[in-house]
Amino acid sequence: MDAASSIRPALTPPVHIALIMDGNGRWAKRRGLPRFAGHQQGAESVRTVVRSCRELGIRFVTLYAFSSENWKRPASEVDDLMGLLRLYVRRERDELVREGVRVRFIGDRTRLAPDIQGLLDEAEQRTAGNSLLTVCIALNYGSRSEIVDAARRIARQVAAGLLAPDAVDEATFQEALDTRGIPDPDLVIRTSGEQRLSNFLLWQSAYAELIFTPTLWPDFSRADLEQAISEYHRRERRYGTTSG
Repeated sequence: MDAASSIRPALTPPVHIALIMDGNGRWAKRRGLPRFAGHQQGAESVRTVVRSCRELGIRFVTLYAFSSENWKRPASEVDDLMGLLRLYVRRERDELVREGVRVRFIGDRTRLAPDIQGLLDEAEQRTAGNSLLTVCIALNYGSRSEIVDAARRIARQVAAGLLAPDAVDEATFQEALDTRGIPDPDLVIRTSGEQRLSNFLLWQSAYAELIFTPTLWPDFSRADLEQAISEYHRRERRYGTTSG
């Protein structure tokens, strides 16, 4: 049996895995295809990963789908991505309901088209009662903006006399983030060989294990996911308490 084909049953899967899905454009370029073909194949990888996480017993998965910096891409590519988002949400929402998967969206929705905002709201509402797996999708998301927005929310509470300054602690801040109610990721995976977080879950990933794989996102399979989880289990998580 291939070492990456299964996880030993004795190993408990990470509670929360976050993925930076990178490499769609390069995947398409290597095949002489338009970039949109890479994004289409990348959407299929999302389906594969969500299904695999559910089957492996992972409780939370966060996907970096569209960053706040991605608006700088050519308008035609942004339009293609928004169209693919519409298609994906419409196509997947019924299956998510059936499979017990809850979906949440984080990031600033105000720049998204009204019909997309409506689709996101509907998907969240229809899956709100599901608990087998929570899929958190980051759209128009940037972690620095998220942190600044959280600080503003807390500052307004303090200014209104609803919160004492000395009462502000890490738990208070955590509750002001977009990811409130979701545990911090145990494992962050980035595909395509790049080795940076790119403004993704900076607060939440303080003690996450980071794994960078050369696999391009459209080629990312269940075997790649299981291999990353196996590597995660080979590491000793000290949370800064001891040194080797």
